[in-house]
Amino acid sequence: MTTSPGTERSVLWTPQPKQAAFLRRGEYEGLYGGAAGGGKSEALVMEALRQVHIPHYKGLILRKTFPELEELIEKSLRYYPAAFPGARYHASSHTWRFPSGAKILFGSMHRPADRLRYQGRAFDFIGFDELTHFTWEEYSYLFSRNRPNGPGTRVYLRSTANPGGVGHGWVKARFVAAGPPGKTLWESAAVTFPDGHRETRRRSRFFLPASVFDNRRLLENDPAYLDKLALLPPAQRSALLYGDWDRFEGQVFTEWRDDPDHYLDRLGTHVIAPFPIPPTWRVWRGFDWGYSRPFSVGWYAADHDGRLYRFRELYGCAGTPNQGLRWEPARLAREIRRIEGEDPNLRGRAVRGVADPAVFASQGTESVAALMEREGVFFDKADHSRLSGLAQVHHRLAFDGEGLPMLYLFSTCAHARRTLPALTYDQANVEDVDSDGEDHIYDELRYICMANPISPRPVPVRRAVTWNPLDLGG
Repeated sequence: MTTSPGTERSVLWTPQPKQAAFLRRGEYEGLYGGAAGGGKSEALVMEALRQVHIPHYKGLILRKTFPELEELIEKSLRYYPAAFPGARYHASSHTWRFPSGAKILFGSMHRPADRLRYQGRAFDFIGFDELTHFTWEEYSYLFSRNRPNGPGTRVYLRSTANPGGVGHGWVKARFVAAGPPGKTLWESAAVTFPDGHRETRRRSRFFLPASVFDNRRLLENDPAYLDKLALLPPAQRSALLYGDWDRFEGQVFTEWRDDPDHYLDRLGTHVIAPFPIPPTWRVWRGFDWGYSRPFSVGWYAADHDGRLYRFRELYGCAGTPNQGLRWEPARLAREIRRIEGEDPNLRGRAVRGVADPAVFASQGTESVAALMEREGVFFDKADHSRLSGLAQVHHRLAFDGEGLPMLYLFSTCAHARRTLPALTYDQANVEDVDSDGEDHIYDELRYICMANPISPRPVPVRRAVTWNPLDLGG
């Protein structure tokens, strides 16, 4: 970016190679980053300037809370007025007004209801800084606000993120795990018009990873920054230095391991290859009810040592993170009966069900549990103790000295593999799981664990080895 006061021209900012690659992309959605120090926020602030020469252009840059916007606003104060003399920042409305008439706003969505503050407004460009701090509902709602304010503008979204946060799971699923880095991914939806004809609409997105190694200016100005990242605790180091989306600060189940190399020998992994459930093992069914949010049904087998195996799941997700299928209880019960009548691991077995006590509640109508009983599907009330249940899940995920846990998941349980490692702690109650995340499978797993409680496993004792340099024989 250049500016020309008088006849002189000076360079204000030049993108580094990875930033330039991000700025060149033309897809509708884009996520940049994945590790600390990659120049993410700066690239987002500069991207918002792309169309400020158009009088009716409006851009919006969001953080979860307003205090977190301070660094972004400071960057804008450094670059915007120098690049566009006459641009003015209005602190009361957190808005930049440019000589053309264009505007860039800084906003926040601290609570899900805050998204309604943008109802009825239109923004040609929307940028999310630290997207993993937002829920899918908050992000997807802004799709409806991303529309042109007049002819000739480009309408699109851009985001930055580090691993971790309440949105970690859906961001990873939508951008990181959906395809190779840098590849254009396509999403299709059918639209029915008033005259009855249907058309397929397509929307594109991409993920471009970046780390401190892509930010040479930072490493030149602060060589010790790399040391700071390298000396972080293991989970933070993996996420912030290397952009590891499987290890991050605030992760609840840091014990979690999903190692395909050990699916067969079952060592050092919680995910294993499927196998026929022996007829003498007990079988359980866990249930967490959901209508607008997903329901979760999980089937577990308990071996003679008390080890649990999650071998099948029925997850009521509409294909969009944390959105339910809106099935009535009777329909869900019939599907459970169908599965238990057809699955070779379930057919003909006695299955004991445990469910959230809330499904037994009645408010003038039949409860969810009663409606399902009409279809021949029965549950007992689960122990809903949240902290005790969390402890039981931790007990079962812990590995013994041989690398064996007390809980396994079949590799076919895709939704459990996706959601369990993505759960984070609640910021208001740091001892519990954040229920704003996709915690439905965790809840029914918790009910099963509370119905089969175990004691904490002994921590393997590691013997300290000493070395005497004078002991030549040793």
